[in-house]
Amino acid sequence: MIQTFLDWFAALQGWLFETVVQPAMFAAGLGEYIEDAFDGVEWFLTGACELAALYLVLRPLETLIPAQRIDDRARARRARRNDFLYTVVHRLGLFSMAVFFTLDPLMDRLAGALRMQGVHPFNLEAWMSGFHPLAAFLLYMVVLDFFDYWLHRAQHKFRWSWALHSLHHSQRDMNLWSDDRNHLLDDLLRDVTMACIALAIGVAPSQYVLLVSVSRVLQSLQHANVRIHFGRFGEHLLVSPRFHRTHHALKHGHAPRDRELGGCNFGVLLPVWDQLFGTANFAPGWQSTGVVDQFERIGADGALRPARDYGRGFWRQQWLGLVRLCEAFGRKTA
Repeated sequence: MIQTFLDWFAALQGWLFETVVQPAMFAAGLGEYIEDAFDGVEWFLTGACELAALYLVLRPLETLIPAQRIDDRARARRARRNDFLYTVVHRLGLFSMAVFFTLDPLMDRLAGALRMQGVHPFNLEAWMSGFHPLAAFLLYMVVLDFFDYWLHRAQHKFRWSWALHSLHHSQRDMNLWSDDRNHLLDDLLRDVTMACIALAIGVAPSQYVLLVSVSRVLQSLQHANVRIHFGRFGEHLLVSPRFHRTHHALKHGHAPRDRELGGCNFGVLLPVWDQLFGTANFAPGWQSTGVVDQFERIGADGALRPARDYGRGFWRQQWLGLVRLCEAFGRKTA
């Protein structure tokens, strides 16, 4: 069955490339990028398959076993539509792929220049001769997840990065599309960082597509409004919806006080990093999500702080993210 699907996927990729993409690129005078465009079609179709699978599997589960009952259904529908727009932009917009294939030739030139100077860049693939392809794939995933943990933790540590990343946490009605609710600048910084790391350790383009796809599917499950956990032992092996919901929980998951950023459960795929570095919280229950400053509150100085607006629509949310970023730098230099 899997082979049948792969054959169908390859046939569809070839047909779409030959009948739509290739003629369009030649007409636009972009023939030199034909090879990258073929990989781009693979990325596009992978994203389309992800969207279909997520909707067919996770949407019914959100109806059957929701982690949170939504009182304001109109608000929830608006939030879901907006999050779906983010998902389409990110997964069909070739965002990560464009970054990876732009950096690939640059990294090759850098590696060549270093070799000319007698410096041989580290390459994880050179250590994996004789590894089964699946073992090599899993090793790449673990290494990338380690760096992703620290990148995610940094997004919560520094005020300027939290100013952008807080948009992701401002979703009070988390759902299966919420994983991609990010500021575009935040996405760009993360994708550039992870692509550089992937290229530095020797990840091939075809491997990178699959690594990103597997990671995105698992993260969509983590954000879904489903009452699912992986049991006493499974919770320690793979980040579950309950474990990640605690990361998004009001007060517990991030920014517990006005003057201090922090949080817990930063692992993207594997909770082992949180366990090793003291940021794990396996508390049971299904807590409300959002950001503290979305609500009126009493500040550390005893003054009443008004609720912050994170915006409802896509462009409003993007603009307000830049406003928060300017405020963070302004406060730092003040």
